[in-house]
Amino acid sequence: MANLDIVLILIIGINVVVSLKGFNDFSFFDKYKFNIGGIRRGEQIRMLTSAFLHADMMHLFFNMFTLYFFAPVVIAYLDNIKFLVVYFGSLLVGNLFSLFFHKNEYHYSAIGASGAVSGVIYAGILFRPDMSLYLMFIPIPIPAYIFGIGYLLYSIFGMKNKIGNIGHDAHFGGAVGGYVITLILAPWLFQENLFMIGLLAIPIIILFILQRLGKL
Repeated sequence: MANLDIVLILIIGINVVVSLKGFNDFSFFDKYKFNIGGIRRGEQIRMLTSAFLHADMMHLFFNMFTLYFFAPVVIAYLDNIKFLVVYFGSLLVGNLFSLFFHKNEYHYSAIGASGAVSGVIYAGILFRPDMSLYLMFIPIPIPAYIFGIGYLLYSIFGMKNKIGNIGHDAHFGGAVGGYVITLILAPWLFQENLFMIGLLAIPIIILFILQRLGKL
């Protein structure tokens, strides 16, 4: 079982409290969700607050459950402060991706900690690419690096085809944020696992090529 560090408890606690408030107070929810029109009017606080709101209990549970398993890996290799840098840095990069890809869609809105959690997932994979992950409906363990690459490739597919009511761009941006910030905070990874760093960069390179070609 994951060791619940005080920082992780606080992050989960804030997500729960803010999300519960949003479930029961539409005006609060509407004021602090990610919304292109609101942000472009100068309400940049939405870039942060939206990541603590969730659509429902299942959305909240899934994000916090995932964070619960991956955060201790990142904290073990970094420390509490650097973990917060990864978490909030990924959160902001994820929302910047959403802002970039939807900048002309004034009614576009989004919520959830998925960008931040995606960054923590990718950070954890950089530290422990040998981890085995078990996913629902798949009876065999999946190597963490395979999961990470597949996750981002699916996000690209989702962005391109607008699959579901999901912020694929925020997921992807959060993972990119976690990837870059982790390598800045732990440069020794370049010496220990340069091949894996390059492998995990493949989806990121694909995304930027597609964007440059106008395919997204």
